[in-house]
Amino acid sequence: MKIPGPDHPIAITPSPERVRVTFNGTVVADTKRALVLQEAAYKPVFYIPREDAQTALFERTANSTHCPYKGDASYYTIKVGDRAAENAIWSYETPFPAMKEIEGHLAFYPNRVDKIEVTPG
Repeated sequence: MKIPGPDHPIAITPSPERVRVTFNGTVVADTKRALVLQEAAYKPVFYIPREDAQTALFERTANSTHCPYKGDASYYTIKVGDRAAENAIWSYETPFPAMKEIEGHLAFYPNRVDKIEVTPG
C-alpha cells in the first residue's frame, strides 16, 4: 500500500455539478453527489454513489485490478436492452484507508458508455 503524497498526489473533492451517465438511451446513473478524484497527471474521474445508479442493470465480472494507492478494483458490465458494455464500471469496494471516501462509489469509463453529461448542480 502506498500513501498519496507530493510524488503522487490524489485529491478527492465533492463535485458541485450534476453528473448523468447514459448507455443505450437509458440513464444508468444520475447524481448531484459525485466525488471528483484527481490522481497525479491523470484525467479527473467522477465517482458516483451506488444509491444514485441503476445497479440492477450492472453485472459483476471476474475482472479485477490493483492500484497501490487505492486498493483492489472490481468491475461491472452494463446491460441495457440488446447492448452490453463489458467492464464499463469499476469500484473500490474496500479501498485503502487514505481513499475511504470512494467506498460505495462507482466510476464509469467514458469510452464504454454513450455519454457522461456534466451540468451545473
